[in-house]
Amino acid sequence: MRIAIIGTGNVGRAIALGLKGKGHAVSLGTRDPKAAHIVALAAETDAAPMLPATAAAAADLVILALPWSEAESAVKALGTLAGKTVIDCMNPLGMVDGALGLTTGYSTSGGEIVQGWLPTAHVVKTLNQVGAEIMARNDHLPLRPVMLMAGDDDGAKARVAELLSDLGFAAMDAGSLTKARLLEPFGMVWINQALFRGKGRNWAFSAVEG
Repeated sequence: MRIAIIGTGNVGRAIALGLKGKGHAVSLGTRDPKAAHIVALAAETDAAPMLPATAAAAADLVILALPWSEAESAVKALGTLAGKTVIDCMNPLGMVDGALGLTTGYSTSGGEIVQGWLPTAHVVKTLNQVGAEIMARNDHLPLRPVMLMAGDDDGAKARVAELLSDLGFAAMDAGSLTKARLLEPFGMVWINQALFRGKGRNWAFSAVEG
């Protein structure tokens, strides 16, 4: 697939690293494709740096890996992305009552808000339930980590499931995009354990069957 990663922070870098060598044509959407650190990242990940709208227009699948505070303006600047599969891996994080928390829920979600910004795209909520390190590499874990996804288009979810598999995850369909209202708080469970309960970042959820 032709994949555009919009955002080159920790999550964008991790996904690009995870996809390296998996047969995809990956581009990095960034405001300054010629910046030294972007050129270095492109070399590290075998990806092509380009302006965000250019990367998104040429892609079959677009991954939004942006800080939530910058997301609306950055996403709307990409164009309509009509008919494209769009992964929203952003959790709508902010300070809530003096602590890090979700700024929206439970009658809507960040994923549904993104779909509102891109009404003709096929938005799938996923890759929000672990830290960047596990997206970059997880083959050292004793069990295959699970990654839930939510979206309204079955074809889009099939493409996303393929990408999740390439990243080392077992994809699990959570249902319609409204289930992002569950997945975003689920992501907060990982954040709480990793950052505030002392578990650290080198772990993920797994689905164990018997």
